[in-house]
Amino acid sequence: MTRQIAQQCHRLVVKIGTSSLILPSGKVNLQTIDRLAYALAALANTGHEVVLVTSGAIGVGMATRHLTKRPASIPEQQALAAVGQSELMRLYGQRFGDYGAAIGQLLLTHDVFDYPVSKQHVLDTISALLRGGVIPVINENDSVAVDEMDHRTTFGDNDQLSALVATQIDANLLVVLSDIDGLYERDPRTHPDAQLIPELSYLSARVKAGASGAGSRFGTGGMVTKLAAAQTMLQAGKEMVLCSGADPRVVLQVVAGAAVGTWFKQEEDQ
Repeated sequence: MTRQIAQQCHRLVVKIGTSSLILPSGKVNLQTIDRLAYALAALANTGHEVVLVTSGAIGVGMATRHLTKRPASIPEQQALAAVGQSELMRLYGQRFGDYGAAIGQLLLTHDVFDYPVSKQHVLDTISALLRGGVIPVINENDSVAVDEMDHRTTFGDNDQLSALVATQIDANLLVVLSDIDGLYERDPRTHPDAQLIPELSYLSARVKAGASGAGSRFGTGGMVTKLAAAQTMLQAGKEMVLCSGADPRVVLQVVAGAAVGTWFKQEEDQ
């Protein structure tokens, strides 16, 4: 079975989570970064406009500082993010460069999208990068983002950020690379017989109730945040595929229309 998304997928956003970028040992997964760079460079070479939303700053910071436990205090986490973001971009720059692809970094806070002028500047920057054949690499600015009083700066998670970016830049598709290969009717980690849901056009209360579990010790996301991202995409009339990030080259299969992961798509009008 194939999906009819390839012809429509001129512009797409790919989101990769910390759990895909960091090994269980706490070290950086260099193979994943290399395969991600290969896949996105290959798409760019065939005329697709690609935006990468990446997590991993704190996880890479922990690896760089040889830490196995995420610190509890906000200043310590933000310091790790500052260290990790620099190293993460160094690795991305190296690997994307190996495949002849140029990248540009954008670190965002939520209030950038809350104010029309700053929002337009960000969208104009992304558009200019894409026109120039540069792949924007976006992350939340974890070193400064905090919620204080009514000044909202955090997105909460990069699943939400990726959906916001995808809808704002009018991307056709959001691909969320996760530590699970799609949405299941039940948690497959505790129910081995759980069945993968291949397609969804509506997020029912039952589906939402079945989403449970937090992220890894290196990250913050979970299935709840991914369903929230899917809801954002569906409401905007866009599509999202949730699939495993174990081998990011799966993005090439998704764009080719292969039936992998869970496809969130509005039903066609009858």
